[in-house]
Amino acid sequence: VYPLLWKQAQSFPLFPALGEMESHMFECVNQAAVHEELEDETRRLCDIRPFLPVLKLVTRNCGRAERLLDSKIGVLIGKGLHELDAINDQEVKDFRSKMFRMSEERMQRVQMMTWMEWLQACFSPQLETSGGATITDGVAERPADLKVIIHFDQSQVRVLHPMAVKKWLTTHGPEEEAWRGQYVLRVSHCLEFLCGDHPLILYKQVQTCVWDVSSLFKIVLVSGSKVNAEETAKVQVRAGLFHGTELLCKPAVSSESSGRSDHTWKDSTLEFDIAVCDLPRMTRLCFAIYAVMDKVKKQKSTKNTHLNKYQTIPWVNTMVFDYKGQLKTGDIILHCWSSFPDELEEMLNPIGTIQTNPYTENATALHIHFPEYSSHPIIFPPFDKVRQHDDLMNTETAGRNSGPLLLSFFYLSQGRGGKKFHIELKEIMERDPLSQLCENEKDLIWTLRYDCRENFPQSLPKLLLSVKWSKHEDMAQLQALLQIWPKLSPRDALELLDFNYPDQYVREYAVGCLSDMSDEELSQYLLQLVQVLRYEPYYDCALTHFLLQRAQGNRKIGHFLFWHLRSEIHMPAVSVQFALILEAYCRGSIPHIEVLKKQVEALSKLKSVNELIKLGTIKNARSKTKEAMLTKEAMMTCLRQSGYSETLSDLHSPLNPNILLSGINVEKCRYMDSKMKPLWIVYNNKLLGGDTRGIIFKNGDDLRQDMLTLQILRLMDLLWKEANLDLRIVPYGCLATGDRAGLIEVVSSADTIANIQLTSSNVAAAAAFNKDALLNWLKERNSGDALERAIEEFTLSCAGYCVATYVLGIGDRHSDNIMVRSTGQLFHIDFGHILGNFKSKFGIKRERVPFILTHDFIHVIQQGKTGYTEKFGSFRQYCEEAYLILRKNGTLFITLFALMLTAGLPELTSVKDIQYLKDSLALGKTDDEALKQFRQKFDEALRESWTTKVNWMAHNVAKDNRS
Repeated sequence: VYPLLWKQAQSFPLFPALGEMESHMFECVNQAAVHEELEDETRRLCDIRPFLPVLKLVTRNCGRAERLLDSKIGVLIGKGLHELDAINDQEVKDFRSKMFRMSEERMQRVQMMTWMEWLQACFSPQLETSGGATITDGVAERPADLKVIIHFDQSQVRVLHPMAVKKWLTTHGPEEEAWRGQYVLRVSHCLEFLCGDHPLILYKQVQTCVWDVSSLFKIVLVSGSKVNAEETAKVQVRAGLFHGTELLCKPAVSSESSGRSDHTWKDSTLEFDIAVCDLPRMTRLCFAIYAVMDKVKKQKSTKNTHLNKYQTIPWVNTMVFDYKGQLKTGDIILHCWSSFPDELEEMLNPIGTIQTNPYTENATALHIHFPEYSSHPIIFPPFDKVRQHDDLMNTETAGRNSGPLLLSFFYLSQGRGGKKFHIELKEIMERDPLSQLCENEKDLIWTLRYDCRENFPQSLPKLLLSVKWSKHEDMAQLQALLQIWPKLSPRDALELLDFNYPDQYVREYAVGCLSDMSDEELSQYLLQLVQVLRYEPYYDCALTHFLLQRAQGNRKIGHFLFWHLRSEIHMPAVSVQFALILEAYCRGSIPHIEVLKKQVEALSKLKSVNELIKLGTIKNARSKTKEAMLTKEAMMTCLRQSGYSETLSDLHSPLNPNILLSGINVEKCRYMDSKMKPLWIVYNNKLLGGDTRGIIFKNGDDLRQDMLTLQILRLMDLLWKEANLDLRIVPYGCLATGDRAGLIEVVSSADTIANIQLTSSNVAAAAAFNKDALLNWLKERNSGDALERAIEEFTLSCAGYCVATYVLGIGDRHSDNIMVRSTGQLFHIDFGHILGNFKSKFGIKRERVPFILTHDFIHVIQQGKTGYTEKFGSFRQYCEEAYLILRKNGTLFITLFALMLTAGLPELTSVKDIQYLKDSLALGKTDDEALKQFRQKFDEALRESWTTKVNWMAHNVAKDNRS
């Protein structure tokens, strides 16, 4: 308007008196009937909306910049400042004058700021009050954005900034170099800047808390390939969310798809009835792909009818959150596993590995997509935020209804009915770990959780099973309670490492309790601690750090940690995880590397010798005598070669690193006459003053079940000794060293019952019924007081093994699996059948007795005398005392076997297998009831011992024919 007005004004005579255009402005009457000066000339008339279409030209009274600011402020606040000028009130004038002065000072300070100070003042970073978890930044999701990869648990902005600038300059050329100091990190898609010098983890812009996402969790099935279903079958996918073994919500099932190999599903989105905010940190997403058969052939047996309806079920598991705590997004291809346990929860296998099958060529592949719920990565809140959430909930709850809560707590703990609830709680807490809790019992435990903490701290596992993990509010309260929970004994804490307790903080608490273990006690449970690494979904965990720390501080622990890990390095589910731990151990124990390397090389040589023998026995199968001579000669020739003798000499025994195996006594070495041709290797031992030490090398037999059984026998021996009962157990050394390979310690001066019987009789069939053979064998090797000591050793050890074999359900107890030392100690070997898995023939159980107690054993115990003697009474008393001691530690035994469930042992695959222990220890019964049950089993073993003799006779005859 100004140029038009000035152009027309030039034709008027008084135009020169008008002066400069900049010294004037327009004024109008606005919609409020108030004169308004239009200082801001950038405004449009349609925005000003004058009451009349008339503008008046007036002279400016002060500087233009000041009038322009006044105008903008007036427009902004909706009230012209000239109206405030017109108010004749001294208070208003004084206040405006003071504020004007303060504002001027503030603006002067702003003008003195650097650009970074100005940026921080204008865009002050949003920071979390605390942080403690590894999260990922939300920088740059678009292709054009600059991406810098950095691990920033504790990294500062000053670390990331130069890296980003350097990368920017490499992509934008040297002309940008002049601006090097003018760059700042901006959060993608918004005007928020990472300025200041704070740890990156504290910036709110780089994360969205999962608890802020209320959407239902869902995944998209993209495709399935290599399913290998029958043409007529309908293929479906079942998916479930688990926390441990707890199913968090109803499983989701896809629509059906036809075809043999490749599949897509019409309704590809699977939605779960649980909000993203309620997903626990350790949530597992488990899949099963199965083919529904249209026609099922009629089966004679009704057993496992659900398996008849469904064809082979490939399964695969993955975590919902990644190792950084970030909710997974995007596409992922999961290669499935084809084998699974006999019984699956909803056909899913939550206890299975979260690693995908590395053998991708033939594995069924499931392509899935994790959708995005936010423009930023969604992270699980760090521990401090969980605690804040709990504090906030407690404050709100206390503010709303603290009175009723206190009254409720008082009623349950102290008032009427409190005693009843306490008795019920005590009864629940004393149950064994295999006992199931009903929902009412879980609610009671959760309600009385502080009572549990005060009176039953060892009941923490049952409290954890009572938490509703699908409610993040309950989870937050549990985490807070865990911080004030008393420390458990290491034995009690072991149970918390079971698969049922996947929560990160629970497992960290358990590891903290284990830190009180002595090195000797840690060695006792090392086998289980290595196996529960399988339950850890992420490589970097508290248990791994604990094991490495203790192993690097004690070479003997390091030795066995090495072998427990290396013996399973071939297993695809744990291969990477165990390799990473082994690498970390070696890098922290460099002097130990050469010692272990020597052992590995020696075992490789023994494997070569064993394979040579197997090859020789196959070629010479027709002539057994010739075969034995040729093969033994080849074995001895091989062992004498310098390449073998040097490698096999002067090494620390893998069975016991404190024993130095100096050189092989080749003349005494042999191989054993069983299918896998184990090697019997005899070493000279300088530390034993010229004595020899024997080891058996097995190649083709899985020794892990023997190793577990012998570990439990060592534990039983320890528990009995703690109760001042020494039953002279002989838990010889046994170590798995590789895929179906390992070593067994040879117990010196010992022979099998079968050999003892056969050498005393000319007829194999009659040998088993010669009750004097064993006593005579001991008399030949002991006399006088030594014989009495040998008989006492036999009595004690026989009692120990009677109880141990009964409790553990050890089967296949023929006369070659029971040995006696010349000192009188009886012991069992070869534990291929445990937990009640007894051998049968033609559907009939060959072993009908609870444990082996034959009349020739009793004959030794009674020193050859007949009738019921005081010695036999003492033997029976030893058995009963030993049994009751094991009962007191029933929970520990169940825990140790439960921790081995995923080890892949043939007779320990499900909780049902462990049920045998509960029954044999009579858990859930009183001591009197349990003792009555054991006495019945004892009498049964004695009464039915003739059946054992018949089995032994058959075994002796078969052995005599083979030889």
